[in-house]
Amino acid sequence: MAKAARVPRKKIHQRRKTVYFKKRWILLIILCLSLLGTGFYLKQKISYYFAYYLGQHFHHKKLSNTEAEEQRIDKIIGLYANQTFGFDISHYQRKEDIQWDSISIGNKTIPLEFVVLRASMGNRKLDKNFDHFWETAKKHNLIRGAYHFYRPDEDPVMQANSFLSVAKLESGDLPPILDIERIPRKKSKEQLVSDLKVWIKIMEDTYGKKPIVYTYYHYYKDFLKDDFADYPLWLANYNDVPAPSPDDEWQFWQFSENGIAYGINSKVDLDVYNGQLWSLKLMTLP
Repeated sequence: MAKAARVPRKKIHQRRKTVYFKKRWILLIILCLSLLGTGFYLKQKISYYFAYYLGQHFHHKKLSNTEAEEQRIDKIIGLYANQTFGFDISHYQRKEDIQWDSISIGNKTIPLEFVVLRASMGNRKLDKNFDHFWETAKKHNLIRGAYHFYRPDEDPVMQANSFLSVAKLESGDLPPILDIERIPRKKSKEQLVSDLKVWIKIMEDTYGKKPIVYTYYHYYKDFLKDDFADYPLWLANYNDVPAPSPDDEWQFWQFSENGIAYGINSKVDLDVYNGQLWSLKLMTLP
């Protein structure tokens, strides 16, 4: 029987060296990918803190609330600290009142991740600051939403067209938002529901996603719940409660109309999304 050929020690050493460096390179690549993934996940928070600590600080006006309102807001922020906060504005806020770099709440510890803007009201295509706020929000990487203030005694088709002529939604924006909070004077509840379905169908046909319905808790309970329970729900409730509804599944809660945010020199409506940022992004238009 022939003797097995011996592998020279030099080759064995070279092979081990090659394997060693391959493992090191693999570990280095995994580490780099992990760091990139973490950076991407935290990029908005990182940009917020960079803007706040290294950028030009905003000279904030001394806004204040009653002690009860301040405590209520702080309680809600504490309860939902792991969720996603945002705000909504309209022409009531002036352009110069907002420093978009570092808008935050919770003693500047919680950046506001989304903004909802009023695009139109009734048959008229009107909100004088919408275009400016819409483009500025995009530049600062905020998730954007646009809403239509629905007037129940006006024509639903004209109102839908009014909204579509103003709000040019893009990929990454929230679906259209229907703000319905007024009781019709000339129409029945059944006609109101029928008209709202017309507005909503036009939006679904246009964007391929269900619109978000915004209203107050009691309005939803009395007028909408039976027909719109399968639509994303954004409830306004300014009472001292742990949630906007005790029995409805909701996605957004407008919990204050007297919100004080660092970076905004007027009071704003504050909102919380009942989920984390990645979940909110899944709601947006493709």
